[in-house]
Amino acid sequence: MTLPIAVAVIVTALVLAVGGMTTTVDPWYRSLRKPAWTPPDWVFGPAWTIILGLAAAAGVLAWANAPDAAAQLRIALLFGVNIVLHMLWSPLFFNLRRPDWALIEIPFLWLSILALMVGLAPLSSLAAWLLLPYLMWVAFAAFLNLTIVRINEPFAHAKS
Repeated sequence: MTLPIAVAVIVTALVLAVGGMTTTVDPWYRSLRKPAWTPPDWVFGPAWTIILGLAAAAGVLAWANAPDAAAQLRIALLFGVNIVLHMLWSPLFFNLRRPDWALIEIPFLWLSILALMVGLAPLSSLAAWLLLPYLMWVAFAAFLNLTIVRINEPFAHAKS
């Protein structure tokens, strides 16, 4: 059981590190008009740390309850797809300076979290529930992203 925990911790740390490196709060981001209900910048790091920590715990619980290698492969594939989609959003929004493209990507991320919840539920109901904050935070982020796009568009020539 220690190997799945170690893998979960390492993968989570890598996802957090890459997310931190691709989230650039620079003059371009600061110049965007944002709604008054935008959380302060300092909230995002702790929020993502908690959310991804819960997701890692969900993965470990599901893995521990997986009856066979096929179930473990499904868990790995569900998390793999989610991680890829999770890691796409920040570069789209911050590095390419295309909140409109990030907005197009975010429903796929949200659906990947829902797929994780549905896929893990038969193995561990607790694992599925541990993913609810992730689903809710991404829903909130989608609404924030949509609002930012609406009050700042167009973005076609945003990156020079």
